[in-house]
Amino acid sequence: MSELDHQDICIVGAGVVGLAIAQKISAHAVLGKRSVVLLEQNRQFGQETSSRNSEVIHAGIYYPTDSLKARFCVDGRQQLYHYCKTNNVPFLNTGKLIIGGQHQEHELNLLHEQAIANGVDDLRQLTKAQLNSMEPEIDACVGLFSPSSGIIDSHAYMQSLLHHAENAGILFAPLTQLLSVEKSTKGFLVACMSQDMDYRFTCSQLINAGGLSAQAVAQGIADFPAEQIPHQELVKGSYFTLQGKSPFRHLIYPLPEKNLRGLGIHVTLDMSGQVKFGPDAEPVSSLDYSVDIKKELHFKKAIANYYPGIRNRILQPAYSGIRPKLKIQNATADFVIQDGKDFDYEGLIQLFGIESPGLTASLVIGDAVTELLSR
Repeated sequence: MSELDHQDICIVGAGVVGLAIAQKISAHAVLGKRSVVLLEQNRQFGQETSSRNSEVIHAGIYYPTDSLKARFCVDGRQQLYHYCKTNNVPFLNTGKLIIGGQHQEHELNLLHEQAIANGVDDLRQLTKAQLNSMEPEIDACVGLFSPSSGIIDSHAYMQSLLHHAENAGILFAPLTQLLSVEKSTKGFLVACMSQDMDYRFTCSQLINAGGLSAQAVAQGIADFPAEQIPHQELVKGSYFTLQGKSPFRHLIYPLPEKNLRGLGIHVTLDMSGQVKFGPDAEPVSSLDYSVDIKKELHFKKAIANYYPGIRNRILQPAYSGIRPKLKIQNATADFVIQDGKDFDYEGLIQLFGIESPGLTASLVIGDAVTELLSR
């Protein structure tokens, strides 16, 4: 029997986080010399959550202080802007307005305090007159302006990450479905289906960056304790585009929903200036990306609270995304980066619940994983 191929590191999942981890490994002084394979079940990178979002670079305002989401978002935003400038990835530093009605000044003040506690110290409070000057079509009484928020061409960003990783020798294996993982004398024995062919190899370290599939990947690891796999709740967010000329220059967000299930149906812009409204937040049980045209009335009702002009405009269904939220009762679930050595799985690193602000935080998540790998 011939000896199996061996890779030093195997990354499962080529979404934006898996790609950022690959890029960080490839640039690391020590890890960059190791053999690495990046497995992806889809035909291309970033086909799921990473390409079905608002493409917003978040400032780090909303998340509980000292959470991974807060810390990684604040640091990640700075890294991401620097990466885009250095590598010619298209982005726009649009700024964001967070707006409130007549009796929501207290809530906005609390949000401002939360932002300061998170290290976001550049927010400006706005009066109604200032809001009207910045966005004449918006109906709001008070607001906050976040100058460090923006948008990014997420496809170009992911393509850049993969380009750097592959140039450094990392092997990208699309259309490769992970089937099972077992412990072996060399670390892990990995069984997968690659383009309709069974393929087995060993690796010393394994990173589960499977996104929506992260729980399924973990369940496929032989004898890994099931109680250590966080329960996932799928939340679908749909988007509609505004037909015709954009009336806005900034991202515009109402106050966030309770428990941060979502940030409300907000205004985002793409790199061409087209307006997108969304996402809503709908718990689902399967990966169905269709957009229900019947949601248009619900969207228009929510949007009319801050943009009355929507009544005379046409919305068109655009796309939807599904967020891999972790189900925690009455709390905001944080990112989970799990070190397998805590469960007698030396060399295993698993990432769960990497939803928003995962795109903004991706490079810092990559730093955290490379630090664990190099210990």
